[in-house]
Amino acid sequence: MRGTTFTPQDKSTKEEYKMPRFFTPEKPSEIITVTGSDARHIGYSLRMKVGDGLTFCHGGTDYSCTIESMTETEVVCRVESSAPTLAEPTVGLTIYQAYPKQDKLELIIQKTAELGVSRIVPFLSARCVARPDKKTYEKKQARFQKIAEEAAKQSGRGKVPEIAPLMTFTEALEDMGQCGVKLLCYENGGKRLKDTDLPESGSIGVMIGSEGGFERSEAEAAEAAGAIPIWLGERILRCETCPIAVTAIIMNLTDNM
Repeated sequence: MRGTTFTPQDKSTKEEYKMPRFFTPEKPSEIITVTGSDARHIGYSLRMKVGDGLTFCHGGTDYSCTIESMTETEVVCRVESSAPTLAEPTVGLTIYQAYPKQDKLELIIQKTAELGVSRIVPFLSARCVARPDKKTYEKKQARFQKIAEEAAKQSGRGKVPEIAPLMTFTEALEDMGQCGVKLLCYENGGKRLKDTDLPESGSIGVMIGSEGGFERSEAEAAEAAGAIPIWLGERILRCETCPIAVTAIIMNLTDNM
């Protein structure tokens, strides 16, 4: 797979790729100072010491670092080199997911983040059974973002997917207008993904329904806004399976898997 397969001459790159990985909100300079839970994780959980190497990620770039000093609450690292993250996809994929029941959204976030999604936008459609208000959703959003971060870290990515605020169907449709390619997963038929014109770089947005799918009026509104209906075959997929399958297929079709 591109981004995880290495030839013998790539041994040093492979070793760096396996180093413990952490995300930093700002572009690193020569020195990175780590505090809080990450510092405790480096010192206590990973049992790292001065001279050990680790990787910091920011904006799709990996920064290979060496630990210069450590205390119980702070780890100081020096940047030795930087390179584009091998595991980061060339396409920016946004999943517009109608809000599902129970904890299904957590699974969707975790697995699509591992597969390479750039952004997840939950929204309320006509057939959503679970209908949290924005305040209730905001209380969960930090947890959703943490799930995305942990999945991105585990899978070796260089960016943390963004978990957007909860939107209405109309807001989600307007937001999807910024994507270069707009797709709608529709249970009543459409093109197969292999027959759509997907770019190997650029932005792709996919709108996916909740347990009950979409009202016809919603599908018509999406098509009027430029979304291409797509179809995943005769089998009926659960709403938590669909975004995972779509993400994997798109990553494969765009040579990112």
